Order: sequence, then structure tokens, then C-alpha cells
Amino acid sequence: MTRQPRWLIGMVGMAALLVLPPFLRSYGLYLLSYWLVFVIATMGLNLTVGYAGQASLGHAAFLGIGAYSVAIVMKAGCSFWLGLPLSAVLCFVVGLGLGFPALRVQSIYLAFATLGFSVAALLVMRYEEWLTGGTSGINDVGRPSLFGLDLGGNLAYYYFVLAVAVVVAALLRGVLRSPWGKAFTALRDNPIRAESLGIDVRAYTLLSFAIGASCAGIAGALLASLVQFVDPTPFGLGVSFTMYLMVVVGGSGTFFGPALGAVVGVLLPEWLRFAQGWYLTAFGVAVIVLMLWLPGGLLSLPDRLKARAIAASRPRT
Repeated sequence: MTRQPRWLIGMVGMAALLVLPPFLRSYGLYLLSYWLVFVIATMGLNLTVGYAGQASLGHAAFLGIGAYSVAIVMKAGCSFWLGLPLSAVLCFVVGLGLGFPALRVQSIYLAFATLGFSVAALLVMRYEEWLTGGTSGINDVGRPSLFGLDLGGNLAYYYFVLAVAVVVAALLRGVLRSPWGKAFTALRDNPIRAESLGIDVRAYTLLSFAIGASCAGIAGALLASLVQFVDPTPFGLGVSFTMYLMVVVGGSGTFFGPALGAVVGVLLPEWLRFAQGWYLTAFGVAVIVLMLWLPGGLLSLPDRLKARAIAASRPRT
């Protein structure tokens, strides 16, 4: 796809996200907000996995850390606006710590290391009742207000989440267009060659984990106020796998891939509920067929169609 059609599709999509929500019911607004939360989280995971080439299966843990951070802060009587940056900073610091195993292990071993971190974080959320409330969770997580504007309504909160998603996307776009982004790509393609070119592989590996974790922390804080209740259930291993699936299905290492992947991971199961008890089976089959047909993700579809058109136009001998 050329630059002009990409911009055109992006503008049409943004116009739809701005204009259509007032005509939706409460559940539709909730689903769109939920989708945007996972777009933010998977944009961070895409930076770690798709651009820096680091395998991570612990991203749901950062989502949980962000959610519990804002819930605990608000339960203590403090503002959401304190909890939101705290979630991002805390996840950034923890992401730096998690990045250290990536300096020694790679590939499947790194995936297991992040998986172990996710299990450990889930156990803390479930059993440290004095802090997290255990399986009972934390109730009555409020929604913020901004400059006197109450964001408690579903429509107002949706636009707030959309604004945060746009800001995070713009910041990540700036990172990817900077020398940092070039270094991440070089690290993914060939770490040895990147090091020979003077790129500090250790620093950029840690940075990819930290920035990706910080995005998940922001998403977790937004999720806590969206649902207005936090418990360990949404932050299990299945969610980490689903988020990884979103990155791969959308198009790993592509900027708009997480948005399309989140459509598959969040909205597609809802659209398939007409199948009733078989909707999860239908979802699994749909994902398998999609990955067999488009192993490069949804954003590889234009290139695949173009290749087929070129092949069809060639004269047969």
C-alpha cells in the first residue's frame, strides 16, 4: 500500500471512531473502550516483540500491575491522575528488571522466563489479600474528571480512552521514527551485526521491555476505571497468549498491526456469539484459517493480493 491510501484509511478510521460512538448503546461503547485498552497494551508488546525481536509472554502481568496500581491509589483516597503516571512508571521500572533475563537467554528460553514472571505476578495478585484484596478484588474503582468535565459516562470515558490511545500511538510513532526505532529494528534483524555497528544491545533490549511494559501499565490503569473493579481473573496466562496472538495476527512489526489484531482478539469473539456454545470453537477455527492464509498478519493482505495480481498478469508459457 502506498503512503496516500494508508493515510486515507487511517483518516476514515479515525473519523468513524469519532462520529459513530454516540449512536451506539452502552455495551457497544464498552466494547470499543475495551478494544482501545488492548490496542494500547498490544502497541507496547509489538514494540518488544515485533520491532526489538524479544519473545515476551508476560505482558498481561504488566496490565495487572497498572490496574492494581490505580485501584490501590484511588482506594487510598488519591486521584486517578496520580495513579495513571504511577502505573506507567512502575511498569517501566519492572520492565527494566524483566529485561535482564533477555540479556542472557533468547528465543524460547526468554519466553519461558517472561511466562514465569507472569505466573509470579498472578500469584501475588491472588494471594496477597492485604494489598490486592485477593480473589475478591478491589471494588468501586472510580472514573476521573478532567478540568471539571466528568468522565464517568460511557461515552465521555470512551473519548478519553481514545485520546490516550492517540497520544500513546503518536509517542510510539516518534520513537520508531527516531534512531531508537532504527536500533530496535537492527536488534531484531541481527543482534551481532547491530553490536558490530556500535549499537548498545543491552541498553536497547532493556529499553524495549521497559517501554512495552509502560504501555501495558497505562492500558491497565484505563481498564481498571473502565470496569470499575479489579481482580486477578483478567490478568492470567490466557490473556498474555491472546495479546501475543493479537500482535501476530495483526502483523508483527507493523505500526497498525495491533489495532487490527485487537479487533480479532476482542471484537471477533463478540461477533461470533451467534454460534452460542460453539463461538469459541468458531473463533479458534477463524484464527487458524487466517494464520494459514496470511502468516504475515492482516496487514500483509495488500502485498499478497498484489503478488497474486502480478502472477496472474504474467503470460503463461
